[in-house]
Amino acid sequence: MDSLTLAKTAAGILDAKKADQINVIRISDVSSLGDYFVLANGTGSTHVHALADELEFKLKELGIAPDRVEGYRSDSWVVLDYETVVVHIFTSEARSFYDLDRLWLDGEKLNMTFEPN
Repeated sequence: MDSLTLAKTAAGILDAKKADQINVIRISDVSSLGDYFVLANGTGSTHVHALADELEFKLKELGIAPDRVEGYRSDSWVVLDYETVVVHIFTSEARSFYDLDRLWLDGEKLNMTFEPN
């Protein structure tokens, strides 16, 4: 699966699990960290962990496992690194504090539309 398809698939999985403020940012032109960041909010720490679990489970069903997962011990931010796509799932407070959306303003934000659940 190419990185754009992976980013869109991850965003769709998160949307289906009721994540908020999902942004997909193409960072390949401004960073060597990967091709895309997917940023999403959960309503609280339990929801953040549920979103991360669901994403990891659904992508593993497609034969895609993360290279690294960080933050499961955190109550506010989980990162799933799929090499070319890095998924950040936050509480709204953590997202505001770290403000990755602003940090990656030079990246191209993709317009994502999701089907009603």
